[in-house]
Amino acid sequence: MLWYIINSGQSPAEEQLISRMTLALAFLSIFVMSLLQWFKATYGRYGHLTDSMRINVRVAWIVQELPALSIPLALVLFTDSPQTKNPVNVILCGLFIIHYFQRALVFPFLIRGGKDTPILPFVLALMFCMCNGYIQGRYLTMYGEYPSSWILDPRFLVGIFLFFAGMSINLHSDYILRNLRKPGETGYKIPKGGMFNYVSGANFFGEILEWLGFAIANWSFSGFSFFLFTLCNIGPRACHHHQYYLEKFDNYPKTRKAVIPFIF
Repeated sequence: MLWYIINSGQSPAEEQLISRMTLALAFLSIFVMSLLQWFKATYGRYGHLTDSMRINVRVAWIVQELPALSIPLALVLFTDSPQTKNPVNVILCGLFIIHYFQRALVFPFLIRGGKDTPILPFVLALMFCMCNGYIQGRYLTMYGEYPSSWILDPRFLVGIFLFFAGMSINLHSDYILRNLRKPGETGYKIPKGGMFNYVSGANFFGEILEWLGFAIANWSFSGFSFFLFTLCNIGPRACHHHQYYLEKFDNYPKTRKAVIPFIF
């Protein structure tokens, strides 16, 4: 199927399909945010809320994230189009690929004692990564048109800066979380340092900032819809974590916000 897409060339029907999928992703974002106001996503620390089948956490992360890496990578390498020869398109697609290389092939092997993933969140994440990998990858390798001057446009430069700033925050926050417990210790502790001094969901803030930067540099509805979904999906999870810490720890810093420093 992927090789058919790669060799099919531009198609008005496919361009319309991508537009509709992008619009659906934006509407899905609002639905997910509304749903997560009432329910917690049942993986990680909230995995006890379901008794469903479970998958090893490392296997789940690799399998569910891999389509978002492999689909755009194959499209960049094997699509013969003006877009794949444009440095702007290649850089933008490269940002997406860099993130998911870390998520699919690095992050899973750094997990320490993570809880197995229930089947439903795994399947939903897999489907999302397949669809979003296709949307972002195909748009940037076939339909997204940027002038050569875009590489010096303030939107592109600011977006690239925000992307890597967000990635740095995300990676540093994950490092802090991995090293909270000493060998043999169990349970949750208060994370400290880095962006955790300002928000409870520092890792989530970093990822939200990443995709905001991607959307700005991309300056397309496909990029914005992905940022919106990220915000609506993991923003509420950061709020759930914040409430969890406040209820569990009497000495939890009262000045910390949930996900946006100094604001919310």
